[in-house]
Amino acid sequence: MIQKLSWLALAGALGTVARYGLAGVVYRLNTGPFPWGTIAVNITGCFLAGFLWTLFEHRWPVTGEVRTAVLVGFLGAFTTFSTLILETGEMLRLAEWMNAAGNITFQNVLGIAALFAGLAIGRII
Repeated sequence: MIQKLSWLALAGALGTVARYGLAGVVYRLNTGPFPWGTIAVNITGCFLAGFLWTLFEHRWPVTGEVRTAVLVGFLGAFTTFSTLILETGEMLRLAEWMNAAGNITFQNVLGIAALFAGLAIGRII
């Protein structure tokens, strides 16, 4: 049990660092108020979830522990849904109605599209 938790924690730490890195790069490239870094992380995370799930199911048989470490540990720490909600809540607090609606719509629609793209590409590989 300790070994499983250790792998989960390590994967989570790597996911956190990856999230911080990707969001930071995107925010440096876009200095406007719209949360493009969070969007990039969430869409990438949705794609990776579909892609890796498909590979684990059909191409790369892995143990339950590895699946948990990658999908729950790494991707759980990598994706930033709570940040999406916090940023949207702040937009609503500031009465930025269109930005809030765009943020929710954009991330959900692209997230679902990225998930299915990951599933499809995972099947092709």
